[in-house]
Amino acid sequence: MIKGIIFDLDGVLVSTDKLHFKAWKRLAEEIGINGYNMEDNVRQRGVSRMDSLEILLKKSERIYTTEEKEKLADRKNRYYQELLSMSGEDILLPGAIKTLDLLKQKKLKTAVGSSSRNAPQIIDKTPIGLYIDGLVCGLDIMFSKPNPEVFLKAGEKIGIESSQCLVVEDAAAGIEAARRAGMKTLAVGYDYIKLGADYMAADLNSVDDWECILGE
Repeated sequence: MIKGIIFDLDGVLVSTDKLHFKAWKRLAEEIGINGYNMEDNVRQRGVSRMDSLEILLKKSERIYTTEEKEKLADRKNRYYQELLSMSGEDILLPGAIKTLDLLKQKKLKTAVGSSSRNAPQIIDKTPIGLYIDGLVCGLDIMFSKPNPEVFLKAGEKIGIESSQCLVVEDAAAGIEAARRAGMKTLAVGYDYIKLGADYMAADLNSVDDWECILGE
């Protein structure tokens, strides 16, 4: 029986894809890359900030040093945070709060496990913090998904064993991380059919069999 549910944040509970795209595109244009597109943005989902930067820099003819890359990543994040500061509950995805409220009523433990260092700021923009029992983000981990660290720490934070945890994810790296952590998986979002999760739905609003998923 599932006793704890760990949610990835972006693409599952909220969507800031457009903000990331605008921030990356602004950076790309500033360093002379004109071919950055939505396909590149999709490939950046579920990976670390520096890995996302590498996807962008593959379109550049210039070779950047490690220090230069870190400065570029910081610059992009400033652009993203500027856009995020002007956002609010409009970034919530369909069914997010309804699902969190349902699980709270069932007295299940919930957490957010995100590789993003911006997760606390994103959560502060929404009512999500009122419903979750724990948060592990990019500030708390050394390794990004598909390494299972973020989910293992989230399970520890809410005091639930891995075998009794369900991870809700929208990216292949996240599904693989959950598997490595020994947790069940529910895929939602853009590629939910292709991710090979234990359970799947287009979004949280479309999940109509929680009793089956939770093993009730």
